Amino acid sequence: MPEGLTSAEVAERVAAGAVNSVRRRTSRPLRQVLRANLVTRFNALIAVLCGLVLIFGQPIDAGFGLVIVVNSAVGVVQELRARKVLDSLAVLAEAPVRVRRDGRELSIASRKVVVDDVVLLGPGEEVPVDGTVRDSDGMEIDESLLTGEAEPVGKQPGSEVRSGTFVAAGSGLFTATRVGADSYAARLVAAASVFDLTDSELMRGINRFLRLVTWIIVPVGALLVVRLFLAGSSVSDAVVGSVAGIVPMIPEGLVLMTSVAFAVGVIRLGRHRCLVQELPAVEVLARVDTLCIDKTGTLTEPGMALKEVRPLAGVAPETVRTALVALAGAEANPNPTMAAIAAGLSDTGWHAHERIPFSSTRKFSGATFGEHGTWLVGAPEVLLPASDPVRSSADELAAGGLRVLVLAQAPGLDSHERAAAALVVVEQRIRADAPDTVRYLAAQGIDVKVVSGDNPATVAAIARKVGVPGADDPVDGRSLTQDPAALADTAAGRAVFGRVSPQQKQEMVSTLRSRGRTVAMTGDGVNDALALTAADLGVAMGSGSPATRTVAKIVLLDDTFSALPRVLAEGRRVLGNIERVANLYLTKTVYALLIALLVGVARLPFPFLPRHITLVGTLTIGVPSFFLALAPTDERARPGFVPRVLRFAVPAGLVAALATFAAYAIGRRNTASSLAADRSTATLTLFLVAFWILALVARPYTPWRLGLLAAMAAGFGVVALVPGLRHVAALTFPDPRDTLTAAGVSVLAALALLLLRHRPAGAERG
Repeated sequence: MPEGLTSAEVAERVAAGAVNSVRRRTSRPLRQVLRANLVTRFNALIAVLCGLVLIFGQPIDAGFGLVIVVNSAVGVVQELRARKVLDSLAVLAEAPVRVRRDGRELSIASRKVVVDDVVLLGPGEEVPVDGTVRDSDGMEIDESLLTGEAEPVGKQPGSEVRSGTFVAAGSGLFTATRVGADSYAARLVAAASVFDLTDSELMRGINRFLRLVTWIIVPVGALLVVRLFLAGSSVSDAVVGSVAGIVPMIPEGLVLMTSVAFAVGVIRLGRHRCLVQELPAVEVLARVDTLCIDKTGTLTEPGMALKEVRPLAGVAPETVRTALVALAGAEANPNPTMAAIAAGLSDTGWHAHERIPFSSTRKFSGATFGEHGTWLVGAPEVLLPASDPVRSSADELAAGGLRVLVLAQAPGLDSHERAAAALVVVEQRIRADAPDTVRYLAAQGIDVKVVSGDNPATVAAIARKVGVPGADDPVDGRSLTQDPAALADTAAGRAVFGRVSPQQKQEMVSTLRSRGRTVAMTGDGVNDALALTAADLGVAMGSGSPATRTVAKIVLLDDTFSALPRVLAEGRRVLGNIERVANLYLTKTVYALLIALLVGVARLPFPFLPRHITLVGTLTIGVPSFFLALAPTDERARPGFVPRVLRFAVPAGLVAALATFAAYAIGRRNTASSLAADRSTATLTLFLVAFWILALVARPYTPWRLGLLAAMAAGFGVVALVPGLRHVAALTFPDPRDTLTAAGVSVLAALALLLLRHRPAGAERG
């Protein structure tokens, strides 16, 4: 074993910058956070409009400009909070690296590896930096995440290893040659674990709205300015009226509320020790309709225990025990099964001359012990022919939910002539929370599929015990077809799969996605890494292999399967509530556009001052949307976000615009009524209709939602009734008939909305 670098040599390399100091980027740098929240299209537009009002109108009418400060501050604070949570959890989830220094084996953080470090590797461990192999004990590297090649690649001294790959079998050590920004890991990490919304289907839909609104605002705003001038308005009145018409067209809070909802989702999951490595994963959570789970480590506890060793006729029990201990000892880094065997038996004096390490693809391991011969241990159906009667005994044990291996003798490691010497029975403990979790998933309409490399009978028995529907009809992975269409039919129609290779897991996930399923995959072993990558959402257990934690989008640090319901519920809360908020903001955009067009056509003074729009928008959209965006909900998200929101927002906005303009037009026909009174009538009408729309979006009613509605109604009432506040808001109601007109038109509008029977998108069980 090499001595490795000395402490002095490590210090020299650190001082020279030859260290793997690439920061794990779970969030944007502060300058990007500030720029993303401050320098936006709508912030610039609102700032210009605010400046025009300050020049041509009264400062109180520029109050809507505060939305820039509030939106930006809330967005920055929430993202920084989310970044703090993500960064702290990322440290907990970071896999340690084993190195040789000063003649000792040390466990250090990946970022502390330096050039020329001697790095040790075992099964499931990720290659942290690029390097050259110095020693290999049957080491095979899975490079599929880089090259797409499914078969692991054997590595010998002198071979190159690259970061971003992981050990599929065997063990070895290598010398680090490229670290930090020079290694492949720098590019891999830069592409993953980013606090970003760019891959979000939801944000793509919202951006479609924003682009459309941007194109509409310019011509409508120009039309409004021209018409107000032609109607005889002064320059000041025309500018202020135009601003009042344009401001409500801008859904300025929609992006903010979306970002806040995602960020708060990350924070809430972080409090439950769930590391979200990509922000869009929160959205995908809500869309999941199929969950593929690995049996070991998910339905069962991570550890195993040796239950029984059954020597077969003609083989001495002592020989069996000695061979098993020797095989376990031959593994430099034994898997959980071999570790359980080694823990249950005493030591031996046999020494391996040649060996084959265990891999998920081979499903067996073996070694040659000189005069003691060659011994193999692994899956009975892999090592023994179908006609061997030992297979029947193994299947009977497996049907009880036990993991069964066969110990066999062979003339050599490459020989297919094998004689069974014993059955090895390993017991797995079912997680206490697994049955309740499976029931919850089924009740939520999520199709649960158990995909495992273990014996199909064993997998089926465990699945039955935890209540997986369809567990009585398992599929043997070795019988799966290569035809994509047929494989998709089988994957969609069956629930339990055993003896599935890592490549088959990946193919099954891919075929399910090709059928329109939104697939989440959970796992903890190196054999799950490919499937986690192929899934819409990869979920890794915190105690799993470094490979799975690296490629997964969510890591359950407490290693509990029961955390999944909370994770799924958080995603649904985020997405469902964003649809509620989108209903409010897009309805405002629609009615603002229509009112501006109606005023332009009718050549009337604009029915609002900017402060009126600020008042109505704050009480019916701004404040309520903040609470609604963070409310609990449990309905799975559905596709078609944009059409659903438009089906609600367009008719609701149309009704609000027509009702408001009707009440305003009626007031204008009364020559004894002042413009201030008519604007107050329009403001009251718009508030009442917008409040009714808010009431529809807030369904179903719960105590806190009813309290929110009551608070918003009371807020407007206080402003309208308290003289000082009424004066600031420029509201006046000298003629009771105007108030009755507003109330009557609002009632008709409410009835029209009910008749349209548009249940708002996102209005689900609360």
